[in-house]
Amino acid sequence: MQWKFSGKQDVYLEIAERYREYIKLGVIRNGEKLPSVREAAAQLGVNPNTIARAYSALEEEGFVCALPKKGCFVIYEQREESAEPDKKDIIYALRDMGVTRKTVMRWIEEVYEEND
Repeated sequence: MQWKFSGKQDVYLEIAERYREYIKLGVIRNGEKLPSVREAAAQLGVNPNTIARAYSALEEEGFVCALPKKGCFVIYEQREESAEPDKKDIIYALRDMGVTRKTVMRWIEEVYEEND
């Protein structure tokens, strides 16, 4: 996962914002586990305390729930009255998470094959 940080705000706030977007778009779904603090820190090249602060901010906002020794899980559910997310935003989010075009295309093929 390679993210570019703008430097306009604290890094932990940028990380929290990115995860918030992914959750709202449905890229990371309700019930899914976020990467561990150490794993995310290693992937993003930041201090683990930065990730911990980002996860704490997400927990305060009601997006995730941290379970001791289990991890951080998404608890945010999309409201049905909200507008459908823009497909481009979902694809950009997947790209930003490091998912390759080949992987996305494979996932699309798998989904469409299920209906055949």
